[in-house]
Amino acid sequence: MVSLQIRQVYFSYLDGLVLHNIDLFIKAGEMVGLLGPNGSGKTTLIKLASGVLKPNQGEIKLDGSRLGRLSRKSIARSVAVVPQQFNIPFAFTATEVVMLGRTPFLKAFAEESEVDKQFVSNALELVGISELKERRFDELSGGERQKVILAMALAQQPKLLLLDEPTVHLDITHQVEILELVRRLNVERGLTVIAAMHDLNLASLYFDRLILLKEGRVSADGTPVQVLTEDRIREVFSALVKVEPHPVTGVPHIVIMPKGSAIKRQ
Repeated sequence: MVSLQIRQVYFSYLDGLVLHNIDLFIKAGEMVGLLGPNGSGKTTLIKLASGVLKPNQGEIKLDGSRLGRLSRKSIARSVAVVPQQFNIPFAFTATEVVMLGRTPFLKAFAEESEVDKQFVSNALELVGISELKERRFDELSGGERQKVILAMALAQQPKLLLLDEPTVHLDITHQVEILELVRRLNVERGLTVIAAMHDLNLASLYFDRLILLKEGRVSADGTPVQVLTEDRIREVFSALVKVEPHPVTGVPHIVIMPKGSAIKRQ
């Protein structure tokens, strides 16, 4: 398990500042959801935490070590990323895609060992897609592809798993399967998880801690009950909602309130 410290971080692209004075500490073994409207900085924060981007100001530490001083291979041996989109230009099978997750452990020009093959097989089995191992990645459904990408990340043996909108474009069944698996890995293996989430209700169900971003700043940080209030959702998302306890779990459940012509009477 690893912790992640983001201390007074600022970041900007060429077209302007994206993150303002982000100050967060993610404890080892936490499962954290990043929430916020499009453009609030969720994906950028994921990229900074993975070392793909470097802050303009401030520092990020992985288990006390400055991320900027670690090699890409060293980071990849502890941190795995499941991106929003993952494109393979060649006709790779699911097994070959998952094997890419072993790259940080391979020596230059060396072939994968039996140990690497076993890790890949275990990852496929863990995600529940062993039957897809010989299928071409580009022929799989969206949900199946997402599971292959998750298996690739798990083949890295990560201590920190970063997910960028892992359920976007998936149907309800695959959304639940992905988040149930991630939650199980968090609970059973102590895997530290940070995920940028679009669906507030799924975030409320599966994440113990939520961080809400607005215009590149932390607007709220706490439990779902503390973060997902009607006033805060209205302020950050400009949306009229009703927040009620989930009928089974009791966590906040957000109901969108219709406007004008959308209101239908029974």
